[in-house]
Amino acid sequence: MAALVLIAEDDDEIASILDAYLQREGFRTVLARDGRAALDLHLALKPDLVLLDVTMPRLDGWEVLAELRRRGTTPAIMITALDKDIDRLQGLRIGADDYVVKPFNPIEVVARAKAVLRRSGLATAGGVLRVGDLSIDLDGYQASLGTGSEAKPLALTLTEFRILAHMARNPGKVFTRSELVDACLPGSDALDRTVDSHLSKLRKKLEQAGAHGLLPGVRGIGYRLST
Repeated sequence: MAALVLIAEDDDEIASILDAYLQREGFRTVLARDGRAALDLHLALKPDLVLLDVTMPRLDGWEVLAELRRRGTTPAIMITALDKDIDRLQGLRIGADDYVVKPFNPIEVVARAKAVLRRSGLATAGGVLRVGDLSIDLDGYQASLGTGSEAKPLALTLTEFRILAHMARNPGKVFTRSELVDACLPGSDALDRTVDSHLSKLRKKLEQAGAHGLLPGVRGIGYRLST
């Protein structure tokens, strides 16, 4: 199962960006808007990694991290707007695994998350998703239809692969166009018709490989991946 990342961040825009980029790379995510909620979710869900903003309401990041260390060894990456040695030393003393300074590149945050999980000996977001005869290799960015020697590789663009992988994590679920944009095209200005175009091309490639009716549209809502 993909690693679960707890994003503890009270800035809605930053939290949404991190959520979208992590999900795009195959992670499961859960959001906390304050320090107390972060500790409650950590206790209930036992995430594999915590992204922890330093300045949060109710309990700040340092207080949350100190409690996490009293509870165990869940890896934590601190997110701070203060690039000062004292912050880093304090974090090191109470057990932070890494630091990200705002403003940051979300791609870098994802890379750091993967690195921390590797160092911790935990599974990252890789693996193979299977929905019927459809196989999706998350590490190799490859998809195929069929099994064994009969498997047919699908020549997908990166966006098509991301859309297919995202939907395959929840087969049967109806995804709105805006959900697909947020998860697979984060930071873009893509419109609904752009998603329709990607889905149309993806559906055609699946049909050419012999999978008909795998990506039906749901009128007025969006699309789903049939099981």
